[in-house]
Amino acid sequence: MTVEITRRDWMSLLAKAPATTLQSLWQATGMAPGYTWLRTPEVGAAMVRGRMGGTGAPFNLGEMTVTRCSLQLDSGEIGHAYVQGRDKDKATTAALIDALMQGPSADHLRATLIARLTAEIGAMKSKRAAKAAATKVEFFTMVRGEDQ
Repeated sequence: MTVEITRRDWMSLLAKAPATTLQSLWQATGMAPGYTWLRTPEVGAAMVRGRMGGTGAPFNLGEMTVTRCSLQLDSGEIGHAYVQGRDKDKATTAALIDALMQGPSADHLRATLIARLTAEIGAMKSKRAAKAAATKVEFFTMVRGEDQ
């Protein structure tokens, strides 16, 4: 079974994945393609924007540290990565996977790395949601006798 996923989806998945998980799944593939740098990993900042209530007018919330890079595989595919924080290795790995997902290795990576990463991140979200649900408070009003 292959997972249907767009480039936008896998780029988001790679950016959000914990670095240790991404590295271990990448090493498990055994792939080591040759590449040249178009932009070596560099650390910078990006403005984070928010919206009041999720639907209001956008406003600048603050800056976030990001690492970005771009590379080209020897076979010609180009990969890009923007990841949160200062992890140059994670950015490199994400760019390699992005480039490989555009070539003949895409089906193999979808079935192995992307599917497992999707499952692990889904499990992390479920665990976080369950932890938040445990703190939920239900408010209700008692019916008084004269209100009947």
